[in-house]
Amino acid sequence: MPFRFQEEIATADIAFEAWGVTREELFIASADALLHTMAAAPEQVARRQELTILLEHTELDLLLFSFLQELIFYKDARRLLLHADAVKIDQDTDTIRLEAFVSGELIDAERHHPLVDVKAVTLHRFQVEFRDSLWQAVVELDV
Repeated sequence: MPFRFQEEIATADIAFEAWGVTREELFIASADALLHTMAAAPEQVARRQELTILLEHTELDLLLFSFLQELIFYKDARRLLLHADAVKIDQDTDTIRLEAFVSGELIDAERHHPLVDVKAVTLHRFQVEFRDSLWQAVVELDV
């Protein structure tokens, strides 16, 4: 599992570190950590509805921030828990573009066993960097 929870970073919130060999793997691992934060049985979230998320930003860290916020938005607005199935990141001189293919289903408390209601991603200690041949992120969630 390419993420781990960081209990010593946050006491009232939940923090995790995620990593991947590519930026795309980092984004998928971060989305997986988010889903594991919200549901005790994320493997029970069936891939019944498919969506495409298109985002762009000038900074990679803020693109990850926006991506995770978008997943939280779908949870709040449409009651959807989503897996990040594939992520494609393209970059030109000024803009980094993300195309994410996500799938999931409506929240079912009996099957998904909700853990906490994630309200938002915070910028507190938020970090994305390439270190030791891996893309790594530290993310703190407001719960």
